[in-house]
Amino acid sequence: MKNDRIRKITMTGMLSAVAFVLMFFDFSVPFMPVFIKMDLSELPALVGSFALGPVAGVAVCLVKNLLHLMKTSTGGVGELSNFILGASFVFTAGMIYKHKKTKKMAVIGSIVGAVVMALVSVPSNYFLVYPVYTKFMPLEQIIGAYEAINPNVNGLLSCLVIFNMPFTFVKAAFCVIITLFIYKRLSPLIKGVR
Repeated sequence: MKNDRIRKITMTGMLSAVAFVLMFFDFSVPFMPVFIKMDLSELPALVGSFALGPVAGVAVCLVKNLLHLMKTSTGGVGELSNFILGASFVFTAGMIYKHKKTKKMAVIGSIVGAVVMALVSVPSNYFLVYPVYTKFMPLEQIIGAYEAINPNVNGLLSCLVIFNMPFTFVKAAFCVIITLFIYKRLSPLIKGVR
């Protein structure tokens, strides 16, 4: 029992370290303002949520963002947003998978988690992230970056629904697809099963 707990803590730490490293491999994507970046740092958290439980997945999200605070360029608000979105994704997926551990439930849980993450991105960005970002960049300039791509956006909420929500879903979907390919191979190593 004690060894299982130590293994779980150790694996959560290792997955957190991998997630932290993955945060540095971010890149801009076409059709999005340059300040919005894609990374796959939720991938280890999703794997952890399936292998060790949803709380471990959330812990991976927390630790990677706490570590990233040392290198932040957002005053911590980017890390807080990343934690909120990542935690909503992996906790939802992990809870659904926990009830019935089949590939079908992993897919369903992951897709539902991706939808939850996309939906949470709108109020999270609207009420938390962008009000802080406007201290560094005027709101008109932020909206202008979206309007340069699609002149039909009308205000911040429109930008978040048209751009950020689908982007967040796609970001989660990439993590889901990769997880479905690698989970079976990694699961025995993470769980300590031979």
